[in-house]
Amino acid sequence: MQAENKENADPTTSEKKETRDEWSLAKFDIGKPLGKGKFGSVYLARTKKEHYIVAVKILFKSQLVNGGVESQLRREIEIQSHLRHPHILRLFGWFHDEKKIFLVLEYAAQGELYKELMKKGKLSEFRTATITHEVSDALKYCHANKIIHRDLKPENVLIGLQGEAKLADFGWSVRTPSRRRETMCGTLDYLPPEMVEQTDYDFTVDNWTVGVLCYELLTGRPPFEHDDKNVTYQRIVNTQFSFPSFVKEGARDLITRLLQYRGKNRIPLDQLQRHAWIREHAVPHRWTKDHFPVRGYPNYADQPEN
Repeated sequence: MQAENKENADPTTSEKKETRDEWSLAKFDIGKPLGKGKFGSVYLARTKKEHYIVAVKILFKSQLVNGGVESQLRREIEIQSHLRHPHILRLFGWFHDEKKIFLVLEYAAQGELYKELMKKGKLSEFRTATITHEVSDALKYCHANKIIHRDLKPENVLIGLQGEAKLADFGWSVRTPSRRRETMCGTLDYLPPEMVEQTDYDFTVDNWTVGVLCYELLTGRPPFEHDDKNVTYQRIVNTQFSFPSFVKEGARDLITRLLQYRGKNRIPLDQLQRHAWIREHAVPHRWTKDHFPVRGYPNYADQPEN
């Protein structure tokens, strides 16, 4: 394998595949910190033997227990480790010692989509449509495998070396053979009406969050945002939002068709990908046969900023 491809390579595909029990911190060179969360930190790392570049999330068991999120972590590991899609961040494996749990993750070189949004204020139609298309593709795959993500937001979409979107953080995701759930979870500004009202819901809660994401990327803020969370709740259940004047009709149509009160009325994700506004502006990434993004495609220098 070419050295430049090792940034997105799978460290479990070496000639002698190591099991989780054979993995340990001694197998990795740990580099700079990439981020810090409530229960631990993420570091850039490289396997000592193959020189594969990965991200290692280090979580403290005591903090997980105190936070009551052990089952959430177990669910995240069980679900994410079995997912194989170019727009879903890979979880290659995990191991632990007496005090810590280590998750070995695909490295997304450009970090959180949230950071890109904060830096630019709002994104172009090209960038927004491309991310919306790619995230929808990841969610379609999840739904086909009876998984609801339930926590889509800019912080949970990572960006790879070529600008490709990677759906991450499956801590709130769930396998749903019955396809009906009642649990309230996720982030306030992205909650769909059925979660606010604590009624049954299905995979279409993810379609709602795609609409919220698309709106926020285009405008720089979520559609139902308010300082008073009760007002936010009321706006959500009433689907009460408006568009800034610069948002074009095609984007307004798509977002409105996603932010429908009833899940059954929300545009399906395969239809979203064929929507006229998406087809006009999105330039989804291309992939090699080894699942690496084609370098230099799309050419961001050729795309308009606004």
